[in-house]
Amino acid sequence: MGEFIIKMPDVGEGVAEAELVELHVRPGDPVREDMVIAAVMTDKATVEIPSPVDGTVIWLAGNIGDRIAVKAPLVRIETAEGAGEAQPVRISQAPTAEVVKPEIARPVPAAPVSAAPAAAAPPVEKPLAAPSVRLFARESGVDLRQVQGSGPAGRILREDVEQFLVQGAAPALVKGGSVKKTATEEIKLTGLRRRIAEKMVLSTSRIPHITYVEEIDMTALEELRATMNGDLREGHPKLTVLPFLMRALVKAIAEQPEVNATFDDDAGIITRYSAVHIGIATQTQAGLTVPVVRHAEARGIWDCAAEMARLADAARSGTATRDELSGSTITISSLGALGGIVSTPVINHPEVAIIGVNKIATRPVWDGTQFVPRKMMNLSSSFDHRIIDGWDAATFVQRIRTLIETPALIFIEG
Repeated sequence: MGEFIIKMPDVGEGVAEAELVELHVRPGDPVREDMVIAAVMTDKATVEIPSPVDGTVIWLAGNIGDRIAVKAPLVRIETAEGAGEAQPVRISQAPTAEVVKPEIARPVPAAPVSAAPAAAAPPVEKPLAAPSVRLFARESGVDLRQVQGSGPAGRILREDVEQFLVQGAAPALVKGGSVKKTATEEIKLTGLRRRIAEKMVLSTSRIPHITYVEEIDMTALEELRATMNGDLREGHPKLTVLPFLMRALVKAIAEQPEVNATFDDDAGIITRYSAVHIGIATQTQAGLTVPVVRHAEARGIWDCAAEMARLADAARSGTATRDELSGSTITISSLGALGGIVSTPVINHPEVAIIGVNKIATRPVWDGTQFVPRKMMNLSSSFDHRIIDGWDAATFVQRIRTLIETPALIFIEG
């Protein structure tokens, strides 16, 4: 018998550690060659780690959510000597162009079982069960820690919970036959959700936000948008409000370049950019990401729309690259029809401004003689008050308002 040691892979770019976000095995579980046994997350990439050999897991470096140093031992597998070579690691979210291989130690004689028993491995405290099973257990008032799993690796199945109830461990009922729900579930913050949390803490703790809200009459722009969408050429995406806002941002930034900047608060240096790289906050199944439309100053309405659609699809499918998810100089945040009346968007650190788009609603507006129906929308925009004064923030938003309310100005060069 021998032992293979899989080490935390080095994905480059100065990454010193990665977070363990998936763990598909426990000590004592058998593994097959090329079976994915774990996944780790760096800044924006999730790296799947397959087993290079057949064998049995005898040790794990930690639990989900733990940070493991690059090149530190991650998994120990007991196997026959002379097992196969390692396979490449697969990068499944925000991949880099390189193929990364796991650090593998060559087979060494296995220590006697009495010297290194599998029981010494860190225990997996959370019961193994699918989210649907956890939901069923919560609704039934069942503590999964009391249920014996019959699935692979001790995984708890729905039938196990049902059997647990049938055997007389049914929860107490209140008057009327409803089930008392007393179960709780602790969920460790891991992966992209953890990255988002860290980013929000960084932004709100270091940036003194000022939020300015302005009402904009969208009637003329909505009429123009409907006309352009009604005469779509082949290959042109359907226009939303955002490409028009992107072009308005470009024009407003030309007059106030201090808004298109980042601030290194450790070094005390503001960097202003002539290029306008607009981040578009995008919700995905994994959480919030910000793909970047680069050089919006050099793109027209249709080009902005096409690039935004391409990046959103890449972000939601998990195929966006690191370059596509970084390097923005200003960000737009929009929840579409869920945009609400007012929001307080959090600045994407280290940028100094973010533009929040609220929903469009038809409201009565006084035109001087009578109330008339107009399509109205609020912009809720936040600025770094260390860099942008309130007057300058208001001036910037008012310029955007003028451009949106008179959309022909968006297309006039110069």
